[in-house]
Amino acid sequence: MDNKRVHIIFVLPSLAAGGAERILSYVASRLDKSIFSATLVITGYEKDTVYSVDNLNVVYLNMPRVLKAFGSLFKYLKKEKPDIVVSSIVHLNTIMAFMSPFFSNTKFVVREANVLSVLNKYNPYTKSIFPKFMVVLAYKLVDCIICQSKDMRNDMINNYKVKASKMVLINNPITQAFKTKVETPKNKKTLKFITIGRLSKEKGHIRIIEALSKLNYPFHYTIIGKGPEKGAIFDYINHKNLINSIQYIEYTNEVEHYLTDSDLFLQGSYSEGFPNVLIESSVVGTPILAYNGVGGLDEIIEIEKNGYIANSLDEFVNYLNVIHDNFPFKPHTVSQVVVNKFSSSKIMAQYTNLFLNLTKQN
Repeated sequence: MDNKRVHIIFVLPSLAAGGAERILSYVASRLDKSIFSATLVITGYEKDTVYSVDNLNVVYLNMPRVLKAFGSLFKYLKKEKPDIVVSSIVHLNTIMAFMSPFFSNTKFVVREANVLSVLNKYNPYTKSIFPKFMVVLAYKLVDCIICQSKDMRNDMINNYKVKASKMVLINNPITQAFKTKVETPKNKKTLKFITIGRLSKEKGHIRIIEALSKLNYPFHYTIIGKGPEKGAIFDYINHKNLINSIQYIEYTNEVEHYLTDSDLFLQGSYSEGFPNVLIESSVVGTPILAYNGVGGLDEIIEIEKNGYIANSLDEFVNYLNVIHDNFPFKPHTVSQVVVNKFSSSKIMAQYTNLFLNLTKQN
């Protein structure tokens, strides 16, 4: 290892919009090039790319599904002989794990993207593709599992029988140089709320809308994202007669603008991996009101400094009323909570140490 750079291949299903795609491509592109040689392999299509990877070597296999890419991926790894392979998202992680015994000189690292036991309750698709017993078996084969939150690490230990010694906890970094706003919404008649995320059951949009329907003051609510629950969500919005208070945006490159322009981020998720958008919202100075759920909330939110966590619908509504009556947050304080914890330099140092320690084990 002393005479050459550490060769790492990062594998993802796509570079379409998503937290795992953004974080792993970011890590790959930010590694010290004097120490590491990084390649990003995408099993899916180049045309789906939304993240900038200009300074990174990217290989597209252009396959419609991860399983279809198995043969091409196997041949590529045999040819390249990497020191480390890093993947993310459970279905790809499972495949990479079963591939790992054929590469005795390569360390296999999987980055888990969700608290799986909770996600499976709301997303049966994930559970149907790889049943729990397959994930348990697969994760025994890899060399290291990166968990994004304490909740995720505990889930791996308690529900997937992963040894604590095989895991490392690395939170997600701040990936954008967002500016912190200076204004606060004092004396504003209409509060602006925002939620950004996939429109799926585990994201809990319905319970946010239910809470908003109980407010007795005017508001404007922006929903950004797309997904299979769009129809059900908007049926419920219409049922609650809230359509005139809602702005819907399927996708945008101007996340910073919408976060900055909003007064409060609303989080309804039952399960998250480690919600990057909450970090971004805090960075720009927009506080968070979240329903309590697994996935790092207590690591991101410091109560009364950058947000609140509600344990019930009534508590969520009460917080909305309190925030409306006397807005308690200051943008600089909101921002500093996450900047101090999740700076890029701090998180990238953790990834660097992990990869170097793994190469010492060869």
